[in-house]
Amino acid sequence: MSRAYSWTITGYCPWFLGISTGLVLLLGAALSTPYLRYRFSDASSLRQLPISMRVPSKGPGQPPVLAYSISGRGGDAARMLRLLEATYHPRNQYLLQLDHDHERIQLALSVQSETVFRAYGNVHVVGRSYAVNPMGASALASTLHAAALLLRISPHWDWVVVLSASDYPLVPQDDLLHAFSFLPRDLNFIDFTSSTGWKERQKANRIVVDPSLYLKKKAPLFYAVESRAAPDAFKVFGGSPYVILSRGFTDYCVNGWDNLPRKLLMYFNNVLLPLELYFHTVLCNSPEFHNTTVADDLGLSYSVAWHTGTGQPRQLDISHYDKMVSGHAVFARAFKEGDQLLSKIDADVLRRAEDRVVPGKWCEFGPAKGMDARSLMCPADNCTSWGDINSIRPGSSGLKLATLFSKLGKGGRLRANHCHNT
Repeated sequence: MSRAYSWTITGYCPWFLGISTGLVLLLGAALSTPYLRYRFSDASSLRQLPISMRVPSKGPGQPPVLAYSISGRGGDAARMLRLLEATYHPRNQYLLQLDHDHERIQLALSVQSETVFRAYGNVHVVGRSYAVNPMGASALASTLHAAALLLRISPHWDWVVVLSASDYPLVPQDDLLHAFSFLPRDLNFIDFTSSTGWKERQKANRIVVDPSLYLKKKAPLFYAVESRAAPDAFKVFGGSPYVILSRGFTDYCVNGWDNLPRKLLMYFNNVLLPLELYFHTVLCNSPEFHNTTVADDLGLSYSVAWHTGTGQPRQLDISHYDKMVSGHAVFARAFKEGDQLLSKIDADVLRRAEDRVVPGKWCEFGPAKGMDARSLMCPADNCTSWGDINSIRPGSSGLKLATLFSKLGKGGRLRANHCHNT
């Protein structure tokens, strides 16, 4: 992709910098606060796409729209950009949160320098950093903030996918959109632990204070000596912090038309690892949503299998790799920057060349000169090759995943009340 660009600066506020593709986002209650905006002009004379090719069609027979919330910390800018390219599809929406000022500016400039991101205007970078402790309530606040922004950015998306910079997809977006086309749009993919019960209650009973909620820089948690009594107004559930949530349930958590989401948010403000508890507990205690669960976050972890104690990547273990790509997981975690496994996934699974988005039906392409056929690149700067974003072309992994979803639906497992079965 071309990195050429020119820019001008308009607007000013000394404490805030906001940069996005098509939309500048501000933390806080008002999105109209002054900001420093970067406007880019494309050196390659960007072709204006018809509205029918830029706005996703909705309705029966149309693929869904996914909203990706991608978060990172200092040192994660390159990984976040790579994850963005690996998950990119012009139907979707993308929100990037990075808690490092300088790197966030560089990330936003990298996003703005890509012709394809500017053309579709669906990639957004949160414009101001704030302290986040991944073990405390500040992480939950950050996740809910991203959800609130995504709800405001676009009315079109069906599910929000929560990822971190260490995650990576195991299927192309055309495959994922095809498989999700067969599902009711109100389902929530959320993994429950087998120990849901006393262990989760013990975790919730311990009183924790997260100073990152009120300090500019991330701070360690404070642990109280005393514990509190177990709640009897609701039951605590827990599991994986990585979730795929329906738009309806996301809206309920952000705007809660009854008191449950707010009450639980106040309760989990003083809990260790609330991201492993909050959405699970809200979902399972809500009469409206408790029967919309799929007890699977569609992800898997290979952090132990793939990395040594020194943090250096191990040599590829083909048996582990084969198990990873042959399963039904669509995301894997947690990878370190430069892990050679990512390049293998790019070449063999995503067919993505370095610094290129994943090709699909929307982007017709051919082999790049001097490259192997499996390392095809999408010619994102050649606008004449861009196609209809409402058309998808699934591969074998998409067909396999769709078959799995279909079998789960026929067996009644998609709407089983997993909250009461754990």
